[in-house]
Amino acid sequence: MREAASDTLRKALALVVLLIAAWILFKIVVGVVAALFWVVLAVLAVVAIVWALRTL
Repeated sequence: MREAASDTLRKALALVVLLIAAWILFKIVVGVVAALFWVVLAVLAVVAIVWALRTL
């Protein structure tokens, strides 16, 4: 009985660790995607400014 409870506790702890690691990884991926989005947006803004200046 004690061994089964210990095994269940270890599995529960492993699940919690896995969920925390997945959450951290998800936040990192979202951060990288957001950073890439802002870089692309900044480049597009510069291109738009150059185009507008050449058009005028």
